[in-house]
Amino acid sequence: MNPEEGRPDPDIADLVPGFLENRRRDVVFLRASAQRRDFPSARRIGHRMKGMGAAYGFPAIGRIGAALEQAARERDAGGVLRETDQLHAFLERMEAGHAW
Repeated sequence: MNPEEGRPDPDIADLVPGFLENRRRDVVFLRASAQRRDFPSARRIGHRMKGMGAAYGFPAIGRIGAALEQAARERDAGGVLRETDQLHAFLERMEAGHAW
């Protein structure tokens, strides 16, 4: 795993699979939000990810969350979708590497 993507704290390693599964659900919801132009919901998810990413040891998720929040604030559906694709790609790398 790329060190920039992070590594979870061993004390919370048992929580990581659930955290990542919730981010997978976010991908589905964010795509639907962008289609519906539901920017308030996308902004809330991005804001939550921004805070939780680092707390769970995944600064890359925090950075994606910050970018999602900004795209939603700007009412940029394309930006929300791009960041959602980044999140999806990150989650795929985590699953492939079983890094936690």
